[in-house]
Amino acid sequence: MNKRVFSFFILLVALSVSAIYYTNVVQRPILQSLNTIKSYYHNATQYLQDTYEQHFFQAQEIKKLTTSLQEYENNHLVMRQLAMEINDLYKASHSSLTIKPEVSLIRTLSYQKFGNFNRIWMEIPDYNASKIYGLTYKEYVAGIVISKNGQALGLLNRDIQCSYSVFVGSKHAPGIAHGNNSQYIIVKFIPSWFNIKVGDEVVTSGLDTIFFKGLKVGHVRSIEKEQGYQNVIVDQYYKADNPNYFHLIRKLK
Repeated sequence: MNKRVFSFFILLVALSVSAIYYTNVVQRPILQSLNTIKSYYHNATQYLQDTYEQHFFQAQEIKKLTTSLQEYENNHLVMRQLAMEINDLYKASHSSLTIKPEVSLIRTLSYQKFGNFNRIWMEIPDYNASKIYGLTYKEYVAGIVISKNGQALGLLNRDIQCSYSVFVGSKHAPGIAHGNNSQYIIVKFIPSWFNIKVGDEVVTSGLDTIFFKGLKVGHVRSIEKEQGYQNVIVDQYYKADNPNYFHLIRKLK
């Protein structure tokens, strides 16, 4: 009798674990609850850290932040003025095009799975699960954000499912960049008639509605020829191992 009860208990646990792991209906509310807890935890630790720094390094930190804020505000005003002037030119030429990009600072919550450093749960206010967003770290491309069970999941450059369009070299050879779960990025489907050289810079093309045109990705490390196409291995610029914050590209124009 005890063996039967024990076997039934083991079976029940196995079914429960399988349901949680494989069923999106069960998995989604659990992920939402866990990410909410993580968000509260990060808020609490950030508050304690800010309080500590304010107490011991208040003068120095305030001076540093004030300088950074002034630089940011100056750059923001310059870019805003430039966008307004471009929009005025469009209007003067009776064009329907407008320039109004949207970029916001977002916070990471945790890695999706222990040991996989290429996937990170993100905290994104007003998140639209139907869109794919671009992630940048400082001035470099870091990856993309997709929806996983309704939650924002960041796929960093090295992840095999991270993909976006790029230009290679001064002649803007088109290609598709994606990760291969290694240190480097691969750019595929570059037409064979483009002359690609080792050291050529790789930037975003802006043709995928994910990134602005011209954001830095990396430089060519090696070249592989295929029938009709060529592929390049790219040494990426983004090197952060433990990022806490990224910039999210919400809107290109």
